[in-house]
Amino acid sequence: MKKILLLGAGRSATVLIDYLLANAPVYGWQISIGDVAVDHLASKLRQSAQVRTFTFDVQNEAQRNEEIGRADVVISMLPALFHPLVAQGCLRQGKHLVTASYVPPHIRELHEEAQAKGLTFLMECGLDPGIDHLSAMRLIHQIQRQGGNITSFKSFTGGLMAPESDNNPWHYKFTWNPRNVVLAGQGTAKYIENGTYKYIPYPQLFGRTESFQVDGFGDFDGYANRDSLSYREPYGLQHIPTMLRGTLRRPGYCQAWQVLVQLGLTDDSYTLEDSGRMTYRALVESFLPATHPGASLKERVAASVGLAPESEELRLVEWTGLFDEVPIGLENATPAQALERLLVQKWKLSPGDKDMIVMLHQFEYELNGARRKLTSSLVVLGDDEVHTAMAKTVGLPLGIATKLLLEGKLSATGVVVPLHPDLYEPILEELEQFGICFTEREQ
Repeated sequence: MKKILLLGAGRSATVLIDYLLANAPVYGWQISIGDVAVDHLASKLRQSAQVRTFTFDVQNEAQRNEEIGRADVVISMLPALFHPLVAQGCLRQGKHLVTASYVPPHIRELHEEAQAKGLTFLMECGLDPGIDHLSAMRLIHQIQRQGGNITSFKSFTGGLMAPESDNNPWHYKFTWNPRNVVLAGQGTAKYIENGTYKYIPYPQLFGRTESFQVDGFGDFDGYANRDSLSYREPYGLQHIPTMLRGTLRRPGYCQAWQVLVQLGLTDDSYTLEDSGRMTYRALVESFLPATHPGASLKERVAASVGLAPESEELRLVEWTGLFDEVPIGLENATPAQALERLLVQKWKLSPGDKDMIVMLHQFEYELNGARRKLTSSLVVLGDDEVHTAMAKTVGLPLGIATKLLLEGKLSATGVVVPLHPDLYEPILEELEQFGICFTEREQ
């Protein structure tokens, strides 16, 4: 009997757990699920004799080693900063590892040792990174097999709300880690366009967007991710003139978020004085110059960021409650933490809410002397606030990859990213059985 250890059982793991439970009796798996709290799993797992749950402290080295030692493969859905701890344990005890997170330097350094031990540390196998790799590489290889030369590749992904649940002016609610959303884009975005390297510093990022349309789902804005250049080599596109990866939001979001960036509300580098008793109105006041006496707070914010007080951007900012006398109620908070605390309440999923994942690939290539365009789009809708589109698109690739690994169908060892046919073909094929299908259009 093969033994799977799943570490992390939060919102994004719901569909993964369902997949493992459905396949456990078919493939003879024994599943152990550990997290800081597992009581919410009781009703789901009551009927299964092949599942064990336990309270898990990743910092407890003895417990960590004991649980990893019992498993054949470990799936980590823990916060990314804990993956190196888990990976070190897997390496010492000769266990495979599967995660949805980016490969950090501490794990990349384990490649040769894991390879020597015949271990597979499969990373970046969720949504983004994950399905974006799988689907892009399938199309890249398809174009190249035909003899095509790819000259431009743009790829954007967004976790948004389904149209029927899109009921606030930001057109956004949290379906993923709120902190990651608040801190998104910090640093400098790097990409290449028409052979010229481009850099967008964080203070300008949300003011530099590109517009897209997806059939049946309307308009979207895309902003550049932190580093698009690093994907040229693994994608086999070292000499491509244009390559850009980014994030999708509905129109209006990026423009309003740019105001929060300009004010300094997304800064996570210092703590506020006496933040526990400060109000959000006072927080905004603290970022404004002592000018325009007699003007309202909204008018002074408008003057500070160069907008009209009646602008749509400021309407969205005002809607968050940032101009209200509401206590932050969080000691030693950074501005970003204070903002996150407010937005968690305003952007919370309501019962019955459905989210939506949108992924868009745009290729330009030359074939037989002609220039061509290929667009590939994916839209996935959530079932409810528990079985979200985010949970589907993160959890299902992980579950399928784990099954392939346990069946001995993955030959690659060391630290692996899903860029090759033995991974992308079976995973994409099975994803289609769950309604996760791309629509392609040639021009």
